[in-house]
Amino acid sequence: MDQAKHYICRSCMTGVANGHKFCGRCGAPVPEEALVLQTRYFSDMQNPDKARLILIRGDGMDGLSYHLKAEQHILGRTGQLEFPDDEFISPRHANFFYRDHRLVIRDEDSLNGVYYRVRGSVEVAAGDSFMAGEQVFRIDLAPIASDGVDPEGTYFYSSPKFASTFRISQVLIGGSLGMTVCARGTALTVGREECDLNFPHDCYVSPRHCTVEAIGSKFRLTDHDTLNGTYLRIKAETPLGQGDYVAIGRKLMRVELNA
Repeated sequence: MDQAKHYICRSCMTGVANGHKFCGRCGAPVPEEALVLQTRYFSDMQNPDKARLILIRGDGMDGLSYHLKAEQHILGRTGQLEFPDDEFISPRHANFFYRDHRLVIRDEDSLNGVYYRVRGSVEVAAGDSFMAGEQVFRIDLAPIASDGVDPEGTYFYSSPKFASTFRISQVLIGGSLGMTVCARGTALTVGREECDLNFPHDCYVSPRHCTVEAIGSKFRLTDHDTLNGTYLRIKAETPLGQGDYVAIGRKLMRVELNA
């Protein structure tokens, strides 16, 4: 009978069939730890302290997988995670590394930044940038009023003003500003239709995509359970968990943890 032999007898060096408590040749007992020994699938991804990045393809399907096996991993046009064809990624763009057995991402002073997907609502501040669909936005405080007269005593003619606490500006390629909307109340919405900022031709924007709301002296960004998500630009080292998404240049990646 062809039997799987997982243990070699220490007395006579004879193979002992799996599950047998004694050597069939010399009768020596099989150690207790050998009786419960199980074959484990061999893979370096079994390490519970490590993670991987899944590159998301344009149709939402999983693409290439990058195993984060080292202590740190530089992502850029050069580095451990290379994307030389993405003109929006800096040569040294971001660093994925481990601290206290947790995956962390840090922006390496890149030109276009690192964005992570918002879960529900998060606190934001004036000057923060976020993405919805293919659009990039910046949150700013309302500009300081300049209603003074010129040296000749003439007032500058303008549209009627109204009180506003903040505004959202669309950021175009090159850093110039596109559309800007000032909040008449405490909130501004972004979407494809019937919002304060509408992008009917952006197929990645949901009808009502996200909201920026002023709460006292602070602000809150809320994603409305959209298909493609709302992404906030990170300003400091940011821990990443299971299922988190990060957007870098034109690349979208999902974090998968082993534990």
